[in-house]
Amino acid sequence: MVFGKRRTTRGYDPARPLGSPGKRLYAVGDIHGRFDLLQTMLERIFEHNRALPAADTHIVFLGDLIDRGPQSKQVVQHLQKPPPATVSFWFVKGNHEEALVRGLTGDPSLLSPWLSHGGYDTAESYGLDRGTLIGQPDSVLEHLLLSAIPRKDIEFMAGFQNSVRLGDYLLVHAGIRPGVPIERQSDRDLRWIRGEFLSSKENFGCVVVHGHTVEGGVTETSNRIGLDTGAYRTGVLSALWVEGPERGILQVTGPPDLSFESPGA
Repeated sequence: MVFGKRRTTRGYDPARPLGSPGKRLYAVGDIHGRFDLLQTMLERIFEHNRALPAADTHIVFLGDLIDRGPQSKQVVQHLQKPPPATVSFWFVKGNHEEALVRGLTGDPSLLSPWLSHGGYDTAESYGLDRGTLIGQPDSVLEHLLLSAIPRKDIEFMAGFQNSVRLGDYLLVHAGIRPGVPIERQSDRDLRWIRGEFLSSKENFGCVVVHGHTVEGGVTETSNRIGLDTGAYRTGVLSALWVEGPERGILQVTGPPDLSFESPGA
């Protein structure tokens, strides 16, 4: 999804990236089942938005709404509710949504790996007992999860987009592959890439706004802004706002969960 006229790489100034004319952007990092932080962040965004002159406002969620945190069901169902007037919600598909949706729509072999990377927490939020899932064959996992997760929730996540672009800002889940034109990026790289993208100094012709990789804080460089601050573990959820040449960071905090030893995938 693209809003506004895109400039070519030649016309793009990395020192002064611009939002889409007449539009205000908020981009929210990985939520991972922290409904408490989502509620607080939305209140913060709406308050921030009301304090500014009226504008066409777009809130983009960068994927990984689910898994690891305790309330994935509440996150998914809350975000299906209509936003306030003059505000639009957009959803970028994360690797966690991709694994669950694919697992429940034709490839159940993905469900066991999904469960082991935070999916048990999502299943429990939908009322399933972890003990009933451990060690089950793919067909049984598929049946149990389809029985517990409403079809509308699966369809909601299946409809998430690969990317959203507003002005000089490209919003994706994980990043992009250096040296590959934006229109030729693979779905896998958009949802999974790490090292090659994170270390790249390339001028992408835009600022890539992403989540996926926990870096200890919001990371801002000339070519990317990383917003995954490990909300499920640290209790810190981060967002970016952009309007014209201006931008800033919004953060909300809640109780950390120190039982997690590693951010994982």
